[in-house]
Formats: sequence, C-alpha cells, structure tokens
Amino acid sequence: MTATPISILDLAQIAAGGSAADSFRTSVEIAQLAERSGYRRVWYAEHHNMPTIASSATAVLIAHVAAHTSSIRLGAGGVMLPNHSPLVIAEQFGTLATLHPDRIDLGLGRAPGSDQNTMRALRRDPRSAESFPSDVQELQGYLTGRSQIPGVEAVPGTGTNVPLYILGSSLFGAQLAAALGLPYAFASHFAPQALQQAVATYRRSFQPSEQLAEPYVIAGANVVAADSSEEAHALLRESQRLRVSQLVGRGRTFSDAEADAVLDSPSGQQIKQMSHYTAVGNPDEVREYLDKFAVHADADELIVASMARSTEATLRSFELLSQVADLAG
Repeated sequence: MTATPISILDLAQIAAGGSAADSFRTSVEIAQLAERSGYRRVWYAEHHNMPTIASSATAVLIAHVAAHTSSIRLGAGGVMLPNHSPLVIAEQFGTLATLHPDRIDLGLGRAPGSDQNTMRALRRDPRSAESFPSDVQELQGYLTGRSQIPGVEAVPGTGTNVPLYILGSSLFGAQLAAALGLPYAFASHFAPQALQQAVATYRRSFQPSEQLAEPYVIAGANVVAADSSEEAHALLRESQRLRVSQLVGRGRTFSDAEADAVLDSPSGQQIKQMSHYTAVGNPDEVREYLDKFAVHADADELIVASMARSTEATLRSFELLSQVADLAG
C-alpha cells in the first residue's frame, strides 16, 4: 500500500513531579525528532484548567517550538474557536505564519476544552458554539484577505491563507468540513464511536473549495511502541491507571491494585473504550496496526498521540515508529 503520512499530536503532558517548563522542553524534543524523522506535522490542543496539560496558550507554544525547529509543520489540533473572537485567532496565527511561512496549520474545534466553571472563567457564553460555522467563515475571510466585516482586517494575518482544518468527533464536524471544502480531522484517539460514519458522511458530501479540491481525512490513534511487546503493554497499563485517577478519582491517587480493579469494572471499560484505537507493541506490531487502521478509517493521514507517560518512553515510541513506518514526510 502507499505510505500514509503520519503526524504527531503532542499532548504537552505535565508529568507527575514535573512542571510546565519540563513539558515545553519535551515538546521541543518531540518536534525536533519529528522533523528529522519525516513526520508530516505536529499539533497541539487547547485545554484549560487541566493540571496535566500545558498547551492552554496554543499559539504561544507553537511559536516556541517553531523557533527551535526549521521545517516541520506545526499547528493547533485544535483551537476551540468559541473561546475566542475570530479576529484574535486570525491575528495570532497570521503572526505565526508571517514568522514561519508555509509551516503553520490551524485546526478548529467547537468543544469548550474545559468544564463549566472554566467556561465561566473564560467569559464564554455556552451558546457561543452555535455560531461556530459562521465564526469559521469569518476567520477564513480574515486569513484570505476577504474580510466579511467592512473595514476590519487581521494585521498580521490578511492574505496569509493559513490552511484551516475542522476537528470533530461527530457528524456535525464532518458535515461542516464537507460544506466548507476543508480537511477533516477526526478525534478517534479518544472518541472512536462515530469514526467510520463521520468519514463516510464527509467524503460523500464534500464540496470542493479554493483551499481543497478533494476530501482529505486525518484520523487520530494512540500509539505505544517499545522495544518489546511486553514493555509496550506495561506502558499502556500504566497510562490506563493514570486515567483512572484523572477521570474516576478526580485526582485521587490509586494504588496499582485499586486502579486495576476499576479498569476491570464497568466504569473502567468506558475508560478503555476511549482508547479503542491504540497501536501497542513492538515496532512491527504497531506498524501493522496503523496500516490496518488507515484502511479502516479511510484516512489520507494519521495523527498519533503517545500514551506513554515518561518523556523517554514517548520519544522512544515515536522514534521506533519512524523506523518502520516509511514516513512520507
């Protein structure tokens, strides 16, 4: 089969006992590895009020990593547009594109990326997601130099034509991406249920646009590659135990035995289901899984997130994958 481009979703994790500064150093290391190994792009997601994720100021992190790399594409996967005005995002990403030409992507989502209290702290109106389609078009107008608001331009930003991507985990995003003629990235790395239906809907309904002539699908998957299958499965179990603490215990520390008991319970099955699409094993096993997943997802590109918890294991996972993946760059 033709080699499928592979990209990285850097979750910008703050490890136990670590700091945001440590996370940023790791993000630079991941992007530098991706650049020399032939990965297509690295994306960062906007999250707020999450003690284990450091990518809340997504554009600032992209700028930092871009200054420490030279060619790898970098972007948001994504910016939660209802948290912001389209003009501000056009200015931010227009600045990035001006500083780093032909390297910046802008993935857009409509989820809050936070809880209800954090939404209030962001001064976000819960109804703001309803204007997501029109906000995307307003943002696109700023970046293409065809502002929809007379007399208002994004400076920097106008004419930079930063490529837009619609992110989603449901049919809504698929339909919007198809109607606007934009690439579609499905968050199957944590919301696997509607993957095939959403991709089929997108491809069937796609309308060509100035940015994109044919439909283009990016599908997310988790990856845990290690030198041995046994080590990879141990790393996966470690990650699942941490998710128990984050999602069930609300930060409470569980012993390994307690976490395993939860994972074997009905609520634990839900945690496992979130990471349904996970390539785990030695490099050949991971490559075989991703080859099959690309076909299953009908994807033009894969974007992988590491479920390994340590910096060393994460870097090793991406390095091993690059050695067997025949990356298309």
